[in-house]
Amino acid sequence: MTSMPFGGIVPAHGPPEAGYADLVLRNGKIHTQDPARPSATALAVRGGRITVLGDDGDINGLVGPGTRIVDALGRRVIPGLNDSHLHVIRGGLNYVLELRWDGVPSLRQALAMLREQAGRTPKGQWIRVVGGWTADQFAERRMPTPSELTAAAPDTPVFVLHLYQSAVLNRAAVRAAGLTRDTPDPKGGQIVRDRTGEPNGLLLAAPSALVLYSTLAKAPVLDEADQKVSTLHFLRELNRFALTSAVDAAGGFQSFPENYATVTELARSGLLSVRIGYYLFPQTAGQELADLRFWTGTIRPGDGDEWLRLNGAGENLTWSAADFENFSEPRPELADGYEDEFEQAVRLLIEHGWGFRLHATYEETIRRDLAVFEKLAAEGLFPGGNRWLFDHAETVSPDSLERIAALGGGISVQNRMSFQGSAFADRYGAHAAGTAPPIADMLRAGLPLAAGTDATRVSSYNPWVALHWLVTGRTIGNPPLRPAEQLLSRERALELYTLGGARLTGEEAEKGALAEGRFADFAVLSHDYLTVPVEDIPHIESVLTVVGGRIVYAADTYEGLDEALPPVSPAWSPVAHYGGYQAAPPPSSAGARQADLLAEAAAESESHRQWRVARGFAPDEPSRIFDPCFVL
Repeated sequence: MTSMPFGGIVPAHGPPEAGYADLVLRNGKIHTQDPARPSATALAVRGGRITVLGDDGDINGLVGPGTRIVDALGRRVIPGLNDSHLHVIRGGLNYVLELRWDGVPSLRQALAMLREQAGRTPKGQWIRVVGGWTADQFAERRMPTPSELTAAAPDTPVFVLHLYQSAVLNRAAVRAAGLTRDTPDPKGGQIVRDRTGEPNGLLLAAPSALVLYSTLAKAPVLDEADQKVSTLHFLRELNRFALTSAVDAAGGFQSFPENYATVTELARSGLLSVRIGYYLFPQTAGQELADLRFWTGTIRPGDGDEWLRLNGAGENLTWSAADFENFSEPRPELADGYEDEFEQAVRLLIEHGWGFRLHATYEETIRRDLAVFEKLAAEGLFPGGNRWLFDHAETVSPDSLERIAALGGGISVQNRMSFQGSAFADRYGAHAAGTAPPIADMLRAGLPLAAGTDATRVSSYNPWVALHWLVTGRTIGNPPLRPAEQLLSRERALELYTLGGARLTGEEAEKGALAEGRFADFAVLSHDYLTVPVEDIPHIESVLTVVGGRIVYAADTYEGLDEALPPVSPAWSPVAHYGGYQAAPPPSSAGARQADLLAEAAAESESHRQWRVARGFAPDEPSRIFDPCFVL
């Protein structure tokens, strides 16, 4: 018996085949999301699945000599979170190279981090800040300037990505990227120049982000060994926030099969700590149909296992059908006639049993795509059992929601408005921002709906920021944009972040809820999500995350119970020094809330005194103070 033994359980003696649990958890407030049994206090795990769910007495007979016992200490336990749109593969390959500004409260602190990192970064390497932050989170409410980046790191290239909107480079990065007065502006992008015509360090998506990502792609990459270490540490960082599953939506600059080799090797070695379902994204314009024909002829979705499986194609099928979502720029106008090639791609996937997902921010794009689907529906191809969905759908109309439902589609929404809500409201107005996306309308339409982040290049990978947005409608650093009728209860938001993602991949019978026979994927939380002050939700972390019965993350009381990881490599990595997300104390721990807690503690102390008096353990009068300092 290992890990936090407690009174009341005596290990039985017998052979392993006697059916003893591999792991038991007791004394928890378990929110199961199973209507048949909504709550419990204990569970037992064997062979990676839950074998018993009930109260502490139900697990007593399952504790054997080798059973690992964990006391939840009265904490909230939830099913493991499932991000339905996370670029986990690409994020893992680059994680240890990135200086994360996620959660940093001021630009002054962000620049200090950058300045310190410059002193440790070897010649030839870049400092890159790639997503997870917004200028609205800073006390200064602004972005850094190219000159500030140059002052902080005169000789080390610095690339700072801000949402889908822009990138800021110091002088060294402008040189390293080969940007000169003769470099032409790429299609859909702008290289901002000074009065002499030289690039000044600011790149703009206008509206295409290709100029941002193609510049970032010029930075050095990790070798294969370090890509594996980087991915392991990124998955551990996701486990820190109670994530146990993620759906990888592919994306630009993520080529198959080479960029998938690391997660494939980790899966083969049994080292993944997050279950990954993935999609394939044709990378080369003009070659999309050829890639899809090759893939559909050689691979079948669903052929993987519980740790790594292919779900289909997307989030682009053809480049001509993709809209861009820089809300600081006008909505892009898609080319006339893209539907012919798009229809061929969809037909090919449907006929081969492939699912797909589509990046579609705007109603105008969704309407055109739906017209193609309805044409194929006339041939009997929709709804045909293939799982398909739209991603984002910030401006989808009620009419389109009905059409999506009729065609058997689903939607995956992300909290991009946490980071981009101000820009959206500035362009389209507060009323439009209040229903971007119209989540309550999606639920009323009966659509399969899941939640995620779209991390890591824009939003942060912290799911609790997304859950806070679903519950409150608040952007980072700003008042709420969403009206009350578009907000979700905490329970419903959590369902979208667990069962929602499982439904999109057809795994709702295996995960997303805690019940006997399901995967043992769960997390013990630092604060009770269902009861904490709402402003504390973004500050929640896991203190113990379990995936398939394995303890993959452990902190606080449980520190040291998780699996060992190799050291972060390279040693100069920003993650080795700063870690990932920069946590801050929950707001309720300061100021007036602190005084409230002291009052609550005093009241509890008086209640305890009265309890002792009633049982004869203390005199029926408060103790007197005899300190002469208090005698008048």
